[in-house]
Amino acid sequence: MSFRKVVVAGASIVIIGASAFYALKPSLLALVEKVNIIEPVQVNSLTGAPGVDGPVLVVKIDDTPPAHPQIGLEDADIIYIEQVEGGLTRLAAVFSSKIPTRIGPVRSARISDIELLSQFGRVIFAYSGAQSKLRPLISAANLQDLGAQSQPATIYTTDPLRRPPTAMVLRADLLMQKVAEKGYAIATSKNMGWSFGDAPESGTAITSVVMHWPANSYTATWSEAEKRWLLSNNNGPNLADSGKTLGPSTLVIQNVLITPSEFYDKVGGVTPFSATIGSGTGFVLRDGKSFQALWSRPSAESGTRWSTPDGEAINFAPGQIWIALSDKAPTFTLKSEATPTPATK
Repeated sequence: MSFRKVVVAGASIVIIGASAFYALKPSLLALVEKVNIIEPVQVNSLTGAPGVDGPVLVVKIDDTPPAHPQIGLEDADIIYIEQVEGGLTRLAAVFSSKIPTRIGPVRSARISDIELLSQFGRVIFAYSGAQSKLRPLISAANLQDLGAQSQPATIYTTDPLRRPPTAMVLRADLLMQKVAEKGYAIATSKNMGWSFGDAPESGTAITSVVMHWPANSYTATWSEAEKRWLLSNNNGPNLADSGKTLGPSTLVIQNVLITPSEFYDKVGGVTPFSATIGSGTGFVLRDGKSFQALWSRPSAESGTRWSTPDGEAINFAPGQIWIALSDKAPTFTLKSEATPTPATK
């Protein structure tokens, strides 16, 4: 082959190669553009899990046996367990990343709610009512008071399959629609003082914990498969109306001072007040472990920080959080104390 033919052949190869490259170029550019437009996953500030930071809605939920199964709690970002009259418990469910259509059964507000919720900013406060002495305090607080006493029956509905006083169900979608139409200035979910990430190296491996109140208790059992604490209440699984067992990724037991308040229920029972401003002890439970903890909340507007006794921050696991406000010591079952599973034949 002559030198001329070699040059021509080489040029042909170059041309073919260039043609192939330019033929592939559009698809390569499309791939590059696709990679470039991938946006970081949004994370909700309350839970550290994927989700948006939206307006904060807080709903008071009945926690007596007739109120179960409760509606919509699997979608809450945070759920507080509060002591009320007679040593019973009531829930304050905090929503922001997702607002379900229905939430309930809705019950009345208590004096502890005002201090507890002030750390979130001006939230939407949904409840079934309050005693007359408490109503002025709720109206004066930094809360968007949208209780049932001032809303239509289309928003605070009655479930025909339930009996009063555990039959009121909030149409949260309609309430949020009204909030948007009225242009209320509502706080958006924000960092609440705790952080998310890896757990400290310390901690005690446990299989379960029992949380106590004078007339109620909750048991939380660690599920390695689901990576969350599965809750039991009233001697059975704590189920949502959807059939899902309720339970958080991080369970917090916050030791608080509970004292009698100046308020009473309609039968004369003293309303307890749970102090959530100040500092104290508690436990943070995640990843099948319990961590002894200290909590600190210097003021009403401050979030609540959690640390080890040595001052190291205790990160929460991303996901739903339950916070039990109690003045009674929990009962732990250590992993080494758990009953071994019998060997199968």
